[in-house]
Amino acid sequence: MTVSFFALYRTPDDPAAFEESYFGTHVPLVEKTPGLVENRVHRVHRQVVGEPAYHLLAELVFESHEAMRAAFDSPEWAASGKDLQEWGGMDLVTMFTAEPHDPGPATPA
Repeated sequence: MTVSFFALYRTPDDPAAFEESYFGTHVPLVEKTPGLVENRVHRVHRQVVGEPAYHLLAELVFESHEAMRAAFDSPEWAASGKDLQEWGGMDLVTMFTAEPHDPGPATPA
């Protein structure tokens, strides 16, 4: 079963500068992470409720918990984290892991 690491970015003061750093340097570093199956970046076009306002959601998909843990120990992952700190992205991001929920078999009525 796959597992995902999510990075949810609040809307920055300067979205153009943020995207230049994010897509220009950060994403290429992240995509070098061993064991990464897919990097899905979603732009938030409309937020229905809640604060703060969000700008991007990145979903990094790994084959398993073990693959994700190994990736987190890699020098490539460390380099992407250092890059994120250097251009100030850490002040805008919330990070978490998640996996698909399997509710099990439906209970007959």
